[in-house]
Amino acid sequence: MEETGNPHPYVPTDLLLPDYVPPFLSQSAILCIYGVASLVVVSTVWVSSGFSRKIAKLDRLLLCWWAFTGLTHLILEGYFAFAPEFYKDKSGFFLAEVWKEYSKGDSRYAARDSGVVSVEGLTAVFEGPACLLALYAIATRKSYSYILQFAISLGQLYGTAVYFITAYLEGDNFAASPHYYYAYYIGANASWVVIPSLIALRCWRKICVAVNVADQKKTKTKTR
Repeated sequence: MEETGNPHPYVPTDLLLPDYVPPFLSQSAILCIYGVASLVVVSTVWVSSGFSRKIAKLDRLLLCWWAFTGLTHLILEGYFAFAPEFYKDKSGFFLAEVWKEYSKGDSRYAARDSGVVSVEGLTAVFEGPACLLALYAIATRKSYSYILQFAISLGQLYGTAVYFITAYLEGDNFAASPHYYYAYYIGANASWVVIPSLIALRCWRKICVAVNVADQKKTKTKTR
């Protein structure tokens, strides 16, 4: 129990969170609402992109990913970055409820760890809009689509690496229990390791092929 006499479920137990207000929603309710909202976004993008025969199935999947991750960066992470006292929220505001719950897997969020705030803030401000730009670039077949996706994916991988490495260097003991550690800290962040890695590799290959083709054309032009 903290010195203010207001207990919380986070680690360490003596973490000072004055005026902490427990979540109003249950874990299942929070996950259900977030899951349904995400499904609506992904389904809307998938269905709407299906009306265009010019967009391949893989590109449609990428559109779904960039819509989901872009809105997650902008709305969810953006709220955390600019709401330093979310743990005091008494209104039951959903975004505050999400971070109160997620902090059980990583209490650095409730504690406003400077490294976490920096990573989340930069992600929200720069990568969020960039993800939506990538969505637009794929849908309209812009020439900068691959380099943009490559850059964003590298940024996501860098941010995730900083997130995990700083936790490791600080003892990796910020979860309320193994359940929250593996479900939130590991599981919730796994997508931002696997998917950006696959996208970065694909874009790297596409860019290399395009450069090789361009170089071959230049060589043929010079030899004529």
